[in-house]
Formats: sequence, C-alpha cells, structure tokens
Amino acid sequence: MRTPLLTNSWLQRWPALLHVTTLAIAIVATVLLGSVAFPQTAQAYPIFAQQGYENPREATGRIVCANCHLAAKPTYVEVPQSVLPDTVFEAVVKIPYDSSVQQVVAGGEKGPLNVGAVLMLPEGFKLAPEDRIPEEMKEKVQDVYFQPYSETKDNIIVVGPLPGEQYQEITFPILSPDPNTDKSLRFGKYQVHVGGNRGRGQIYPAGNKSNNAVYNASANGTVSQIAKAEDGGYEVTIQTADGAAVVDAIPAGPALLVAEGQEVKTGDALTENPNVGGFGQVDAEIVLQSPNRILGLLAFFAIVTLAQIMLVLKKKQIEKVQEAEMQF
Repeated sequence: MRTPLLTNSWLQRWPALLHVTTLAIAIVATVLLGSVAFPQTAQAYPIFAQQGYENPREATGRIVCANCHLAAKPTYVEVPQSVLPDTVFEAVVKIPYDSSVQQVVAGGEKGPLNVGAVLMLPEGFKLAPEDRIPEEMKEKVQDVYFQPYSETKDNIIVVGPLPGEQYQEITFPILSPDPNTDKSLRFGKYQVHVGGNRGRGQIYPAGNKSNNAVYNASANGTVSQIAKAEDGGYEVTIQTADGAAVVDAIPAGPALLVAEGQEVKTGDALTENPNVGGFGQVDAEIVLQSPNRILGLLAFFAIVTLAQIMLVLKKKQIEKVQEAEMQF
C-alpha cells in the first residue's frame, strides 16, 4: 500500500501555513518597497536647522548652522550688482577646503567631506523654475537638488549634503520679482545672506556631542583604565582623590591622547580634535533695478551730451563773429 504524500493532519494545517507564509511575504515586500518609495529623511544638515528654527538667521545676524558647526571656515558668494525684474540670474556660493583631508564619519571611519549651503534672498526672490533657466546656466547647476527652507520661506534656499569633491562651487538659479505686478515689493538695494559648510557638526541639536568633537575629562584624577567599547569607542575610567571612579564614554572616531596612569584635570582633552571642516557666512548686496530708471538715466546722459555739443558749437560761432569784427 502506498503512503499518501499528504496526511489528513497536514492537509488540515495547510491553509493556516499558507496564510502565515503569505502574510510574511507581504510584510517583507511592504518594508522593502517602503524603504525605496518612501525613504526616511536624512539626519544631516540642513534638516536640523529646518526642524529647529523658523528663521535660519538669528537677531544677532548669525546663521544657526554655526550652533552645531563650531569651527570657522571661509565662504564666498558672487551675485550681480544689479538685476532687472522678472529675470533669471545666478548666485554662486564657493565653499573651499583642502580636498585631501578626510573627516570622521558617523561609524568612526574616515571618509570624504560633504558640503552644504543656505542662501537667504530678499522677499520676492526665489528659485527659478526649470523652464526659465537658460541651457548655459543648467550646465553650471548640474543635477543639484535645491529646496526652500520651509513652505512659507521660498526666498531662503538650502542645498546639501553634497559630495565636497564635486561641489566646492554651487550655482543657484534665481528668479527676481517684479514690483510692477506685486505692489508689496519695491525697487532698491537688498541684503543677501549666505552660509556655507563643509564637514560634519560637533554638536547635535539636543546638545550632545557627535563623534567629530573633542572629548574632555569630567573629573580630576588618574586614568586608571581604558577599555575598548563594543561600538569601537573607549571607556576611560578616572580614579578621583576620594576613591570614586568616573567613566567617560568616548565614541568611535576621535583618537585618544591619554594613557593609563596619566593625571588629568577637569576639562583636559582626552582625545584629539578630529574636525577638519567648518562653517562660514558672508553678506552681499544686490539692487533690483527699474528699467524705467535706466531709460531715464540714458535719456539724461543723452541730454547732457547734446548740451555739451551745443555749447561747443555756440562757442565756435561766437569766436567766428569776434574774428570777423576784428577784421573790420
């Protein structure tokens, strides 16, 4: 007698097993598709500033990126001296640094630096729509993704993080407003504020240090033990004078400067400074020029030139009259 391939008990359990298998496949597919179609927001600048500050420029004039990026580095901007209304122009932000240096990344390894920038334009100025950008300017912009700082502040544009080796110079395509169609705007001189960053920050918005910062001793005493942590960092135990043991946790990345048996004081550096980046800001001015004022200026120049010519001709005429009178 042949043994059946499927017993009665197996047949009874088959629908339940099929349901569980189908459910597991659905969960895995949902997770995979969700991670691709709806990626999580990258926890990097400028998202921290966008989440924590309604306006990225404080009353003191400092751009808030400096709260987390403590080192100062130069940043430059090039904008036209004046622009006409409803025209597309470029603002070039330069973020120079030594491309041979590498920074400490989140996992503690070394990697290339990223760059980012914030461009604060006057009210009414905004990112130019793609169909208004000239082809020559598109080549400079490349495939950089720009975004407004918030839904209510489209005159503030942020970009980054971007690979620093490719984008030490970032071109922003900007569309100027037209006060003739928007009466809330006016012609005149305006301020432009720019912030440029290279590398990771040293402080997170919550106030805790990143692994791209210097770690200091929290007590006076002797370094009694340095233990390697599971995450690749260190646990430095400081024996104080009263016999207490204070443990300072150091994440993976910064290199230690102390050794067991060494005397330390509160605030002494336990690690080197791994930061090779920094933040810088710069201000510029731009004039929203009225075409009618330019035409009026040209007309004034034409009148002055014509008046000068007429004066010269009149002088020549008087000289001829005087010469004729002297002959008689």
